[in-house]
Formats: sequence, structure tokens, C-alpha cells
Amino acid sequence: MMGKLIWLMGPSGSGKDSLLAALRQREHTQLLIAHRYITRDASAGSENHIALSEQEFFARAGQQLFALSWHANNYYYGVGLEIDLWLHAGFDVVVNGSRAHLPQARARYESALLPVCLQVSPEILRQRLESRGRENASEINARLARAARYTPQDCHTLNNDGSLHQSAEMLLALINQKEKKYACL
Repeated sequence: MMGKLIWLMGPSGSGKDSLLAALRQREHTQLLIAHRYITRDASAGSENHIALSEQEFFARAGQQLFALSWHANNYYYGVGLEIDLWLHAGFDVVVNGSRAHLPQARARYESALLPVCLQVSPEILRQRLESRGRENASEINARLARAARYTPQDCHTLNNDGSLHQSAEMLLALINQKEKKYACL
């Protein structure tokens, strides 16, 4: 049976990278966390990603080595074709996805896609953005405004205001619940 692609989305500062790091620390027999290929320095941000130059990125894209790719925030992002092998082998795969590119993921993975939207209260989101120190006050305000305009649709909502442990448990429970549902079909 084909695995599920968990497309994890949320505004900048919602805790996607932290949640993925917490999942990587746990033992899973059927869950893999995919790395993204991004045209930014490996030391930029907190995401555990594979840094590529634009030339490398476009060479890989030209050879169709990405299952999905997109452009956002002045960078190019890709998810390697290896996720298709993992899914066909029956593994569930978690990807740090893009809210704007959910339709692209839906078109490719259809019923194998499990979209999950992280939500964080505006106060906590502001605290997280300020504490990471990557943006100035006006950039933080712009990110908060963008987050406020975004209304998740057609995805499972996961509140990430609480502890990282709690959020990881809720995400794993959601994945396991969906596995049981699909096993009954």
C-alpha cells in the first residue's frame, strides 16, 4: 500500500522546522522526514535543508529530479524525487510544504496527500519571530499581516501554541488516525 505524504504548512515562525526536528529525534518504523533542496546558504535559518546554488537547482530541475518545486521568498525550493520511492515502498513522508503550492501537491499526490496546517496565535507568532532575530520590526509586521490573511482550507489544522512535544504527539496521532481510516477502505 502506498504511504501518505504529509504536507506540513504554516506561516513563518509557526514552528514547522522545530516540529520536524522533534520528529527526527523519535524512532519511527514507517515515517520519514524529507529534506528540502533550497537555493540559500546551509547556515541560513533553522531548517535542516540541502543548500544548492541556482545553477545546481536548475540542473536538477532540468533532469526532473524534483517531485515538486516552487519559488517563494526569493528562493527556489524543491522536494526530491526520492519521496516517490519512499511512498511507493509504503512509508509515510513528512514535507515542509508551501501553503501557496498546495494545489501542485494535490495534483501530483491526490488521495495520498494529507495536508496539515500549523496554526499559532498572533501573540505567540510575534514572540517567535522576534526571538529568532532574522527580521526587523517592519518585516515581522508584514509576516504577521500575511499570516492573518491566510485562512487554511481543505487541511487538517494543528494548533502549535503549546509545547513541541504536545504538537509532535498530535501530528503523529493525526497520521496514525488517517492510516487506520485508509486501511479500512
